[in-house]
Formats: sequence, structure tokens, C-alpha cells
Amino acid sequence: MKAATRIYSPTPRIDTSDMEFTEKLVSLDRVTKVVKGGKNMHFRALVVVGDGKGHVGVGLGKAREVPEAIRKAGVAAKKSVISVVFRGNTIPHESLSKFGAARVLLRPASPGTGVIAGGGVRAVVEAAGVKDILTKSLGCSNPVNVTKATIVALANLRNPQDTIKRRKGLAGTEEN
Repeated sequence: MKAATRIYSPTPRIDTSDMEFTEKLVSLDRVTKVVKGGKNMHFRALVVVGDGKGHVGVGLGKAREVPEAIRKAGVAAKKSVISVVFRGNTIPHESLSKFGAARVLLRPASPGTGVIAGGGVRAVVEAAGVKDILTKSLGCSNPVNVTKATIVALANLRNPQDTIKRRKGLAGTEEN
């Protein structure tokens, strides 16, 4: 299976003004920039937001103080919200995606399996509202790349019925 590096089609921006999101802090790091006068300390926060009904976003924020970095990451995450396709409590098909050196494999699971995932992948799929899923994080374990690869994998999911209709429509135009 070939890894998808980009989102399948451009997704329209989702209006998040009337949605209720839960925020989950995935990672908080202290980062430094070495300058002539010494080291400049900042904090970097990675936040995942989701409504549990098929909308999820991830954001990165940096600031000199921890609360400000988390706030900035939450704002960035709300701007990058995508819509996720479900089939029951799981995803409709398998998806393998890549972001940087991180690869993430998502597989549908039977009812009652639960969320078999770790780290950033778990935070993203739980925020999206997926109840049964099998995942595997391959390659790099950097939380930023893993969460973004998971977002790409969820964005690449398509409803099988829509794909069948689209293909039938394309086949009909070729025959004429």
C-alpha cells in the first residue's frame, strides 16, 4: 500500500464558532534558542481539539509562558479542524499516511475493540469520536509529526458509497 503524503482533496474550512470542543494537551516542551547573549527559553505546546462527533484539529503554539503557549496552540487547532468520515463507531477503510518521517496506519475494528493506539494517535482519534480502531505508529515517534500524520490519515478517509457513485458517474461520461 502506498503512503499518502497529502490530503486527498482540499477540504473546505469548517466554521467552528458554534461547536463545543474538548482540548487535550499532547506534548509540552521547553525549547531554547542560543543567541549571542545566552539562551532564550520558550515553551512549545501541541494541542488536539475535537467535538467527539467527527471534527478534529491539531495546533502548535509557542510562547515564553506555558499557559500562553497552550492558548495559542488551541487557537491554531480550531483553525485547522477537519471532518472525519465514520462507519458506525469505526472508520470505513484502512488508511496509511506519512508526515515527515512519521507513518501512521489506521485500521477499522469490530465493535467492542476500543481504541488501540498510543500517544498522539490516541489523542487525535479519541477527540474525533472514533470508538473502535486499530492503529500503528511507524517510523519517527516525534509527537508533532505523528499527530499530523494521523490528521492526514483521517482526512484521506472516504465514504465507500460516495466513491462508488463517483466512479459510476465517471464511467458514464467515458462511454458517451
